[in-house]
Amino acid sequence: MTLAIRVLIGLLAGFLLGLALAGSSSPVASTTIGILTPVGTIFINVIRMTVMPLVVSMLIASVGAMTASGALRRIGGRGALIMLALLAIAAVGSVLVAEPVLARVQIDQRAAVALRGPMAAISSGATGATTPAGAPTLAQWLVDLVPQNVVKAAADGAMLPVILCAVLFGLALARVNDNMRRAAVLRVVEGIADAMQRLVAWILELAPIGVFALAVPLASRLGLSAAGAVIVYIGLVVTLTVAAVALLLYPFGILVGPMSASAFASYCAPPQAIAFASRSSLAALPAMVESADRAGLNPVISGFVLPLAASVFHFGAAVAQTVGVLFLARLYGVALTPTELTSIVFTVILTTFAVPGIPGGSIIAMVPVLAAVNLPVDGIGILLAVDTIPDMFRTTANLTGSMTLAAVLGDAKRSPATGPDKRASLSL
Repeated sequence: MTLAIRVLIGLLAGFLLGLALAGSSSPVASTTIGILTPVGTIFINVIRMTVMPLVVSMLIASVGAMTASGALRRIGGRGALIMLALLAIAAVGSVLVAEPVLARVQIDQRAAVALRGPMAAISSGATGATTPAGAPTLAQWLVDLVPQNVVKAAADGAMLPVILCAVLFGLALARVNDNMRRAAVLRVVEGIADAMQRLVAWILELAPIGVFALAVPLASRLGLSAAGAVIVYIGLVVTLTVAAVALLLYPFGILVGPMSASAFASYCAPPQAIAFASRSSLAALPAMVESADRAGLNPVISGFVLPLAASVFHFGAAVAQTVGVLFLARLYGVALTPTELTSIVFTVILTTFAVPGIPGGSIIAMVPVLAAVNLPVDGIGILLAVDTIPDMFRTTANLTGSMTLAAVLGDAKRSPATGPDKRASLSL
């Protein structure tokens, strides 16, 4: 039995038990919830324990390797700008669509306040929505991006300044003139990233227990509205992911790249099928390289850009993380200010480059996004439990983003064999 099935069973069992205990005042109900609540908290704390070193090490390794590479310099900053632009459009578009849709999801606000626990010091608006007290102004948000002490910021759980510092450190590391020293630091950082990914994989083996322990008190407080809200979340994230691929990636790859519409679809289809079934962009990498070679893209694309993009360019995560954090905000009854929505978009763009290459990695990487707007991270256990279907579409979107990037950059750097007549030959 796969881990995804075991986690889903844990979620269903937890929801059923929680619904059975909802409204019950018996000692058995209170004792059960009293036992399971700390178990779920421990599971979340173990995940949070890995987030800081995992995200920081992966960001430094990715930025340092990308910037230091001669191949990246040869294609200039075009690839990085394209990735950032596509991620920003996906994240902003997801906010604009998901927020009004999720606002229509009916959740008992009294139950939402109970879920928030110590965060319940809130002020209620006329619509019954809630806003965190003391929401930061734009000026304060900008000031807080640059902490006086990054170690203290990390200890306080202020992920956004830490992420920014990690990106700047990676850029500075790439400028170190001594190749041996730069490579030595990168090897250490990459080793930390690899070890943390292994630790996260071990933790995820405990996910069925952790998700069960989280689902029971959640369902007991929210009742049937929790199940309905989760279904809305799944449908919304899948719909937006498909829309982002169809309305953004395909038109961009076809209009800017060297291929006709039919050629681009044929170029993407084989690796897309593998990614959808395996839920792994890296598993589809051989098919990606084969498609690039068959399309006549130059060797630097298939040998460098595609492997790098498959590792760090997670287009689908920009949609999924944005929808996920908005869903959890709705679930916990937190109304996000425009400044906080801006913070979500900014943090999502950065954390997509640090998504670990494991099933559910985008959900784990969502923790810094939640921390950036002071949302409780307990709800990621629910998202992790129902992530099988969204992950299939998200992984396919990740792969399609990498293939689109390769096609566009391949157009800019194609060899003489792929000259002006290439578009006609690819459309055959």
